[in-house]
Formats: sequence, structure tokens, C-alpha cells
Amino acid sequence: MSAGVSTSAPLSPTSDTSMGTSTFSLADYVVFILLLVLSLAIGLYHAFRGWGRHTVGELLMADRKMGCLPVALSLLATFQSAVAILGVPSEIYRFGTQYWFLGCCYFLGLLIPAHIFIPIFYRLHLTSAYEYLELRFSKTVRVCGTMTFIFQMVIYMGVVLYAPSLTLNAVTGFDLWLSVLTLGIVCAIYTSLGGLKAVIWTDVFQTLVMFLGQLAVIIVGSAKVGGLGHVWAVASQHGRISGIELDPDPFVRHTFWTLAFGGVFMMLSLYGVNQAQVQRYLSSRTEKAAVLSCYAVFPCQQVALCMGCLIGLVMFVYYQEHPMSIQQAQAAPDQFVLYFVIDLLKGLPGLPGLFVACLFSGSLSTISSAFNSLATVTMEDLIRPWFPEFAEARPIMLSRGLAFGYGLLCLGMAYISSQMGPVLQAAISIFGMVGGPLLGLFCLGMFFPCANPPGAVVGLLAGLVMAFWIGIGSIVTSMGSRMSPRPTNGSSFSLPSNLTVATVTTLMPSTTLSKPTGLRRLYSLSYLWYSAHNSTTVIVVGLIVSLLTGGMRGRSLNPATIYPVWPKLLALLPLSCQKRLHCGSYSQNHLIDGELFSKKLRNGVLGDSRDKEAMALDGTAHQGSNSTCVLHETSL
Repeated sequence: MSAGVSTSAPLSPTSDTSMGTSTFSLADYVVFILLLVLSLAIGLYHAFRGWGRHTVGELLMADRKMGCLPVALSLLATFQSAVAILGVPSEIYRFGTQYWFLGCCYFLGLLIPAHIFIPIFYRLHLTSAYEYLELRFSKTVRVCGTMTFIFQMVIYMGVVLYAPSLTLNAVTGFDLWLSVLTLGIVCAIYTSLGGLKAVIWTDVFQTLVMFLGQLAVIIVGSAKVGGLGHVWAVASQHGRISGIELDPDPFVRHTFWTLAFGGVFMMLSLYGVNQAQVQRYLSSRTEKAAVLSCYAVFPCQQVALCMGCLIGLVMFVYYQEHPMSIQQAQAAPDQFVLYFVIDLLKGLPGLPGLFVACLFSGSLSTISSAFNSLATVTMEDLIRPWFPEFAEARPIMLSRGLAFGYGLLCLGMAYISSQMGPVLQAAISIFGMVGGPLLGLFCLGMFFPCANPPGAVVGLLAGLVMAFWIGIGSIVTSMGSRMSPRPTNGSSFSLPSNLTVATVTTLMPSTTLSKPTGLRRLYSLSYLWYSAHNSTTVIVVGLIVSLLTGGMRGRSLNPATIYPVWPKLLALLPLSCQKRLHCGSYSQNHLIDGELFSKKLRNGVLGDSRDKEAMALDGTAHQGSNSTCVLHETSL
């Protein structure tokens, strides 16, 4: 999540339930309950299918036999949260279609993981993404990365469960804690029993429900206001169809450059190195299927973004003809969509329930991904290395217990979130603060052969310090600015984003009373540049510390953990230039060693981290003669 939160006091459950009780019919409740029952049934089916013959690999990695399409839809479901469904239309309604240009970042944000991160992770036959950090650096770096991820997700889980339920309660009158408990328990049961396969297939079902719910709103809404052509014409007349804003200022909340390029780093932190997404890539039956699943997400994301934008435009035109009530006008921006849907679909039994099911599908897919990924990294990074001789039955029970335990922890964090008051905005922001430094840590290892363990640890700490400094500073500054009267369209409490920070649309102040100066200027950095800024800090500090501590001199370097970016760039130069740079021999040896290492892995020479370290030594035994070139190459 971005740290640029502009919030006031958190919402409180409303006592006015007239809208919910007058609108929600028996058919709506049936549709909503059917979503929960089917999600639970899918999970239990995969849990009891082959009961007693399950392995840890099947529970945590779906036995690495998943196809391209279910993996792609699961990746999308993790991206498309309840907050995306509520936040994107609200953004379009309030500020116009400028946010649509975020779709430009999707291509690079998925192309780079498909051709750099996925091949490296897949050929190393990893289970946890943070196992890479041990193969590239050391166990200390792996534990640091794992603990950072766990901290990020545990804080985030409670917020992502509590906040959508809170908004739903405020608008429809749904019992707050009943919805929280129902979501948490249903999700914990099918995730712990069915494992990753159950999570992926329920994500597929929930993705379809999300698309159906949004499509129903677009069809009914456009029909009521005179068609999509009329929607576009009215929106254009009122300046809601935005052009390309080419202002390069990174302190402007949304410009073309901020959305199209700043968003790339946010996408990379999610689709490149986040365990919830990496685990899905690695569950694919082949590397090609993993890459294709990453490609398949691109058009699905574009469709999801366009649907959110259309709902926002339809909502804007609808309220031009049907003015908001006083209660709606005073609501938080993220409640606009729910009020709109309740107004629009009343009198159509089942459709309000379908949209509520759409929202809860987003929450279920997000939370189940968090449970499963947390259980996996805890098992693989913190428990298995200390107990390598565990019997096969114990890890299965332990993995299920971890997933269910994190489910209970999520409920506890939801309660804590309800008591946090204004501090809730800090918890929401942590997700985005941590994502950038983790991206920088992986890039440091993959692209810079001279980076060493001390540089990685210090770089990660520097990135986290920078992230929290700017993030908390932005929160405090925005809180102080609200002491003065706000404009009528100022943002109030905003919901947490899904695993993608890019879906946060109401987290930054919509207007400012005066242009900030000094540190306030730094704190007003657009939230879309946060990942880029924090990951760059990790890389720069990590390289400086690595070079000051001797680089990789005297340490073994696993060639399969490096992406040879410099040899690939130098290969584009004339041969005479390559000879002058003295790096030709290293490039060839490096690529050969990496291929040999990958072939060993594909031929079944697998095992735990110690086995892979031993294999890495085989692949780098003759690399000492090239160590000077490795350092020289990195300094170019």
C-alpha cells in the first residue's frame, strides 16, 4: 500500500440500516450465501480428494501441476480486491479517467517478471521466493527477507478483512463482526485443508463472480442513463474524460509518467517478488506455462481496469440525473459505489446480492492468498531448515496448522484494526512501504554480481528506514493538514488496497491548500513512485556497502541466481569494444554455468537449500579466474 494516506477518523458501524433492510431481499441473501458455500465446497473437495495421500508439495505448491489458465485467473484474483472494485470507480467519479493510464504500466510490469524473475525462480525449483536470497547471499539475508514479508502481510491481513466489512456495514447494514468472522473462518478452513490447489480453484470461481457483479452494474446502469454513448458524451461535457498529462513532476499525484512508469515498480514488487504471486508461478507444470500465465494476466487486468472505469463514469452520469441524498453526500468516497449499486439495483432481486458477493469474492481471494503464502514461507524458511529430517506426515499437519493459525491471527488483527483509530492509516500504509525494499533486495541479487550479504542486509535496512521515514512523514503531514477546513471532495477514510498498491485511488489528498516546501515537499511524493524510490535506495546502499566490504571476493557465486544483464547489453556492441572491455570470457562461462546448473535441477537433482548450495559450488568451481571481471562488469 502506498503511504500517502489522507484519512480522517475511521468509519464506525452505522445505526441507520434502513437502506440495507429495505433493499436486501431473500434472493440477495441466497446469492451471497451461495458464494460462501461454493467457495467452501471447492476447498473441501480438494482437501478430501486423496485424503491421506497428500504431500507437502501438493499442499504448498499444488504438486507443481497447475495449468496456465487457472494460475492466471488466480493471479488476477489476488490483484482484484474488494478495494479495487470500490476504489477505481470512486477515483473515476471524482477525478476523471486519468487513472486509466495506469494500464500502460501493466505490460512492462508483467513482461519483466515473465522473462527475468520467473525463469530464475522456476529453474532453481524454489518453494519460497526467499529461498533465493539464501542461494544468492546467505541464510541471514533469507531470514531478514522472510521476516519482513511476514510483518508486511500480518499487519495487512487484519486491515483487508476489517475495512471492507466495515464499509459494507455502513452502507447495507450487514452485521460487521458476523461478516468478519464468516470471511475469516470460511477462508481459513478451505485454505488450511485444501492447500494451494484449493486456493487457486476458488480464486478462479471468485474471479468469475467479480466479473459478473461488475458487468451487472455496467449493463443495468448504462441502460438506466441512456446507453454507454450517452455516458461518454455527458462525461466529456463535464470534463471527466482526461487527456494525457505529461507533467514529469513526481510530486503530482497522477500524471501519465507517474501512472505508466512509476506504476511499473509497484507491479514488479507484486508480480515479480511477492510470495503470493511467485508461489502461483512455481505451481505451474512447466516454465512455459508459468510465463504464459503471466502473459494471460495482462488482458484480464485491462478488462478489469476498464470495467472499473466504466462503473465510475456510469455512476457520475447517474448522479447528474439523480442527485445524492444527504447521507450519500456525507459518505466516505469508497462508499460511493456501494450506495450507487444499492440505488441502481433495488427492485431487481438477486443483483444487489451478486454485487455483495462480488466484493466478498475479492476479499476471499486476497485473504486466502495471504494465509497460504504465510504458511509456506514459515514452513520453508523458518521451520524446515531447522528440522530437515521431519517425517512426511508432520510437515503436512504443521502446514495445515500454520494456515489455520494465520487465519485466527487475521481475525485478531481485524479486532486490533477496529481499535486503532487514526493509527489505522499507518497499518494500511505498511504494505506499500515494505514492497519496494523487498523488490530492491531481489534486484540487487539478480543484476549485480558484486553484491554481497553485508551489502544486502544493510541495503534492506536502509530501504525500510527510508520507506517508513517518508511514509510516516506523509501520514503525519496529511493528518496535520486536515486540522484546517477541507474541500468538499477531500478524501476521508480509504480502504486498504489488495496485494497491488496500484488499486489505491483515494489515498492521496485530492487538493492541497498550498504548495509544500522542504521536507513536506518530499512527503508529498506521489504514492506510485514509492516502490521505485525505496528499491533504488536498497540497490544504491547495497552496492556501496558491498564494494566497501570487498564484493564477492572469497565467496562462491551461484551463476543460476544471476541475470546476465551486462553481458546481454555488451553483446550489442561491436566485437572490438567487447574485447577492450575484457568481459567476453566471463559472459560465456557465466551462461554455460547457469545452463548446466539449470539442467541438473530439471533432471531431478533437487533437495533442500544445502543440496542446492553444493550444486552451486560445482557450477562455480572454476569461476575464481573470472572474479576480477565480475567486479569490473558490475562497475561499468
